Amino acid sequence: MSTNLLHRALIRLSALAEEESVRSFLQGLVTNDVSGALPVYAGLLSAQGKTLFDFIVWADGADLLLDCEAEVVDELVRRLSLYRLRRRIGIERDRALSVQWSKDPVDGAVADPRLVDLGWRWIAPVESQQAGADSDWLNHRLSLGVPEGRAELGDVLWLETNAAELNGVSFTKGCYVGQENTARMNWRQKVNRRLVVVPLSLSDEQRRKAAYPELGLAVDHRKVEDMAALTLPRWQAAALAVPTS
Repeated sequence: MSTNLLHRALIRLSALAEEESVRSFLQGLVTNDVSGALPVYAGLLSAQGKTLFDFIVWADGADLLLDCEAEVVDELVRRLSLYRLRRRIGIERDRALSVQWSKDPVDGAVADPRLVDLGWRWIAPVESQQAGADSDWLNHRLSLGVPEGRAELGDVLWLETNAAELNGVSFTKGCYVGQENTARMNWRQKVNRRLVVVPLSLSDEQRRKAAYPELGLAVDHRKVEDMAALTLPRWQAAALAVPTS
């Protein structure tokens, strides 16, 4: 069975001078704390706190690897390069490595930092003509109600993507892009809308972010008060204090 996620890519951040630290560089940009144990789930936001990119941050020696959507990798490299200014930090796609995933434990793999039930991930060298596990991953992820990527998260406030419940934000790490609005929403408990995976037949077209007809599912951006009538995954129901059926 294939484990390769062909829709994912890796960006390598490396220090090009002895005095540089890629962790300190990324720490001031992303929503989660990258100064400690990795991997962690994180986002890069607009100044207003809306989602631009989401990714998983891995350590590779002194370097960092960003496990992100392949279709936005060049855009993410450009965005990070804007923040680099004159710092001597390398930011480029690493085409020699690939993202691997399995529902079951694998030697050397780690549990997905968002939700243990999502399965196990690891980084491996690219193998030619390796089949993809993308369909299996999509089906599994959506069955657990976990949104991901530009199509589902794009332009949604980070806390409305369920980022706090999916371990994608630190409220103690200090400043990052979009931190002010994100922290204010958390302090005031003003998360009025959230992303939710629903049967396509129950999806509200006006609130729909993405649809998957082959799976009969959609990702909607719904008001919290409208979600009580839905059957939610346990992690999301617990966060909203909505009893599961």
